[in-house]
Amino acid sequence: MTSPHIAIVGTGIIGASIAYHLARDGARVSLIEAGEPGGIATRASWAWINASWGNSKSYFQFRRRSMQEWRRLAGEVPGLGLRWPGGLIWDLPLADLEAFAVEHGSWGYGIRRVTRGDALAIEPGLADPPQFALHVAEEGVVEPLAATLALLDAAKERGATLRQGHANELTLRDGRVIGVATEDGVIAADHVVLAAGADTPRLASTAGLTVPLDTPPGLLVHSKPAPRCLNGLVMAAELHMRQTADGRLVAGSDFGGADPGDDPETTARDLFRRMASMLKDGARLDYDFHTVGYRPIPADGLPIVDSAPGVGGLTIAVMHSGITNAPAVGLFTAQEVLKGEAAAELAPYRLSRFAV
Repeated sequence: MTSPHIAIVGTGIIGASIAYHLARDGARVSLIEAGEPGGIATRASWAWINASWGNSKSYFQFRRRSMQEWRRLAGEVPGLGLRWPGGLIWDLPLADLEAFAVEHGSWGYGIRRVTRGDALAIEPGLADPPQFALHVAEEGVVEPLAATLALLDAAKERGATLRQGHANELTLRDGRVIGVATEDGVIAADHVVLAAGADTPRLASTAGLTVPLDTPPGLLVHSKPAPRCLNGLVMAAELHMRQTADGRLVAGSDFGGADPGDDPETTARDLFRRMASMLKDGARLDYDFHTVGYRPIPADGLPIVDSAPGVGGLTIAVMHSGITNAPAVGLFTAQEVLKGEAAAELAPYRLSRFAV
């Protein structure tokens, strides 16, 4: 029996994870990317792996499952750069912090209430630790581009191919997607996966589908490599920051990044000064560059992962929390595409929930 040929549009962390899981399970995979492998939003991600505040219990459980799948994935794919340094959180009003601790603690999240002294022990590089914060030791991080490229390499080792080119539209026959039309011709496929981030609504519309998506920009500032200032993730009021494996400090007004405004460079330098002021050794930091990523956020904030309703041969996978969700989405999407059976874990995230 011939292995099915799956075309995936997009090589960010979601597309890369789906490609890896499909190729691992025997599919022939073609990846289509207009730009550099790794996509746009993934490259500009703060890369926090978490099941933190603001989530319903069902979505919390999905994200927690994906955190477990990250550990499984790290055992299968070398070079992901996965770390679990924990997160120190005080970016909510005191009452909201306490409510988060009570709710998510009751769901099994490992939240610990910490004093100023505890916070200083966790992050001794902070210039002015908070009087009260929460610490979640199980939260993690990857270097987003390195992890994505590692997944793409693992997929290619299993036969996946990368096709550079712009995806113009989906090709249909008798209500079924049969390929992707690119600037270099049509790439025929048994099934197409749209993991194109902000470009997903445009491509889906060529199959008559509406994907309700917002794509706000998010600016992150990056320092030049520096000696270790932070041990883990820091979610302070109006500033989230972490230090990368190569020593860069990366910060945004939150994990999604700052509003770049009319002058992104000025916004970035102002943000850099705020970050430096929060660290004991901040005066030694040197500004390097900023990134602006366009975050693909579905209308209700939850992922969209669906074998498109009314259109055969097509799966859509788009979400803002791609870093956290990538392993689980890759695993379950591959199972759905290859087995033709709906994954119960993806039931809350179907596109049909937006139907009027």
